Amino acid sequence: MKLVLVAIAVILVTIGLVKLVDKFIPTKFKPLLQVVLWIAIAFLGYNTFQSIYAPIEFNKTKNKRYAEVIKSLNDIREAQLAHRKVTGKFAGNFDNLVKFVDTAEFTITQRRDTSVLDPVLTKQFGVDMFEDKVLIDTLGFVPVKDSLFKNSDRYKTMMNVPVGKEGAKFQLKAGLLDQNGNKIPVFEALVKKEVILFDQDKDLLSQENQVVSVDGVNGDALKVGSMDEVNTAGNWPKTYGANE
Repeated sequence: MKLVLVAIAVILVTIGLVKLVDKFIPTKFKPLLQVVLWIAIAFLGYNTFQSIYAPIEFNKTKNKRYAEVIKSLNDIREAQLAHRKVTGKFAGNFDNLVKFVDTAEFTITQRRDTSVLDPVLTKQFGVDMFEDKVLIDTLGFVPVKDSLFKNSDRYKTMMNVPVGKEGAKFQLKAGLLDQNGNKIPVFEALVKKEVILFDQDKDLLSQENQVVSVDGVNGDALKVGSMDEVNTAGNWPKTYGANE
């Protein structure tokens, strides 16, 4: 904003100089000086316009590309959560994750509360004594890929960053985090902003990498999950869509 105000002020001053030239400078010098001043006005006007227009276009591009990347990160998270549900851990690479989605099945179960005869207490008290139990019935199985992705096979390419630098792939890590002596499965999938916005203005990209805001994507990457804490959420604000 300061740059814009300075540029506008300089333009106004230059226009004032043009008028002064027209009024006080000898006629034979006027054409050349006026041309120089009008060129200066045009140059400053263009830079002022760019200083306003460039960030607007950058944000449009950024928001559009972030939305595409977030769709892929959500697919990765859903696949990883399914992997943990079935195997008890997260996948450490995309080959294993894709193979899991392709072949694994969810078990459909039903919980039933029931009472059964307790022979020990019955013998002790001489009357029928019952204990409460929870029974888990297996009703069937559903393929993970059908449950998560319906008729789509996009999970086979979820490792590819959909926009930005051509051929870029998400980074994927998984492991165990020690919490009070317990080993908790964790994972993290991410892509750097410089990959998503590789062809954009470098100064604006540098500013984007330093964002700290409740309505922005903080840090230098878009990611889901964490290797440092038990967290499967994304680091984007909900204006881009659900992040949990």
